[in-house]
Amino acid sequence: MLFELRVYHCLPGRLPALLERFRSTTLEFFSTYGIEQVGFWTTLVGENNHTLTYLLKWQDMADREARWNAFQADSDWIAKRAESEREKAIVARIENSFLAPTDFSSLR
Repeated sequence: MLFELRVYHCLPGRLPALLERFRSTTLEFFSTYGIEQVGFWTTLVGENNHTLTYLLKWQDMADREARWNAFQADSDWIAKRAESEREKAIVARIENSFLAPTDFSSLR
C-alpha cells in the first residue's frame, strides 16, 4: 500500500475555484480511472491558507503510474481543466510526496 500526499498552492483568491473544480469535475475523473481518495483538507491555520491538501491511496507505484498517467492524458480532463483556468490560472505550484505506512499505522 502506498499513499500520495498532494498539496496544491493556489494563487491568492483562487482556492474557491480549485475546490469547485474538484467538486464538479476532478472527482468524476478520479472515479473513472479508479483513483481512490482518502480525504481532502483546506488549511485553517498554517503557513498558507490558500492550499488544498489531499491524500490518495494506491496499491503500489506501478498502479499509481498507470492510473494517474491515463487520467492526465484524458482529452476531456485536459479540456475541462483548461476551461476552468480560461480567465485566470488557479494553481501556483503543486507538491507531492509518496508515503508508506508504518506497521503500527491505522492506514494500511
